[in-house]
Amino acid sequence: MTKYVLLVCGSGASSGFMAANMRKAAKKAGLDYKIQARSEAELGDYADQIDALMVGPHLKAEFDTIKAQVPDKVKVILMKPDYYSILDGKAAVEDLQSQLS
Repeated sequence: MTKYVLLVCGSGASSGFMAANMRKAAKKAGLDYKIQARSEAELGDYADQIDALMVGPHLKAEFDTIKAQVPDKVKVILMKPDYYSILDGKAAVEDLQSQLS
């Protein structure tokens, strides 16, 4: 079953690179993940269509506010600075997998 994952950061730029790296890592691992990146402002447009929301670590202060914008069924994950800062898609996918299972 396809999992729909949305990444948000402030503007959508850094999460765009992270999403591309995560797509490559998920494909290599044989995972059926559809991963997109959007700016935080666009979250409301996608909240009902996703299974997981990954939030950039620099948005930690707004995490609860962001979490409140999505349905309870959505798994909301604060990305770890160690993999986010180097845009490590494989580590991000592993973190996502561990929290979805």
